Amino acid sequence: MAFVQLAEGELHYQIEGPEDAPVLVLSNSLGTDLHMWDAQIAAFTEHFRVLRFDTRGHGLSLVTPGPYSIKQLGHDVLALLDALHIERAHFCGLSMGGLIGQWLGINAADRLSKLVVCNTAAKIGDPSIWNPRIETVLRDGPAAMVALRDASIARWFTPDFAAANPSAAKRITDMLAATSPEGYAANCAAVRDADFRDQLSSIKAPLLVIAGTEDAVTPPSGGHFIQEHVAGAEYAEFYAAHLSNVQAGAAFSARVLAFLSA
Repeated sequence: MAFVQLAEGELHYQIEGPEDAPVLVLSNSLGTDLHMWDAQIAAFTEHFRVLRFDTRGHGLSLVTPGPYSIKQLGHDVLALLDALHIERAHFCGLSMGGLIGQWLGINAADRLSKLVVCNTAAKIGDPSIWNPRIETVLRDGPAAMVALRDASIARWFTPDFAAANPSAAKRITDMLAATSPEGYAANCAAVRDADFRDQLSSIKAPLLVIAGTEDAVTPPSGGHFIQEHVAGAEYAEFYAAHLSNVQAGAAFSARVLAFLSA
C-alpha cells in the first residue's frame, strides 16, 4: 500500500500502468473508495498510468475533523500530484469526484490535460437533504452507515442490475458501510456546500460529461447543464443509475478512452 504524507495525515493511493504513459487520475464517489474503479483498471492501464486514491475521510486515507470543502479535497489532489512529481494529468471523477474535477477545472487548469465528470452536477441537492443525513450519521455512527448501505443499492444501481449482479452490488455498497462516519459526514458537508453553476464557463480543459439515464441522485439534467455551460464539452449517457462506471462497465470505459485518446 502507498501513502502520501499531507500536513494532517496520510492519503492512500494506488498507481498502475506503464511508467511512461500519460497519467489518468480517478476520483471516487461519496461513500466508496478507490476500488470503485476496479472494473476500469484493465482497460485504462493499457493506455494510461492510472492513479487512484481514497478521498480524505474514505478508505485508508486520513480522517480529519469536518466539515470539509471541495476546495480542500481539490488541494489534496494537487498535493498528491506534487508528491508524485506529476505536472499534468487527465482527471476522471464520479459524483463527489466530479465536483472535485469541476473545482480543478476552474481553479487549477494548468494541471489538467482532459477532464471527465460523471454522474454529477454543478450543485448536488440542498441542505434539506444533506443536513439530516449528517446529523443521523454523527449521532448513530456505524449503525447509520449500515442503514445507508442498505438504502444505497436502489440509488446506485437499477433494480435489474442489482438483481443480476448481487455480488458486484454488494462489493460496492459494502464500501459505504466501512466508511468512517465522521469522514462521511464531513464529505457530505463538502458536497452540500459546493455550487459551481456560475463558474463552469471558466473551465477550458476538454471536457466529457457522463450521466446515467436512471440516476435519481444526479439526473441527466445536471449533466446537460454542465455541458451547456462549458464550451466544446461532450456528453454521453448510459443506461445506469448513480454508479455508471460499474453498471455500464465496458461501454463506460470505452467512451472515456475514446475521449482521452482523441
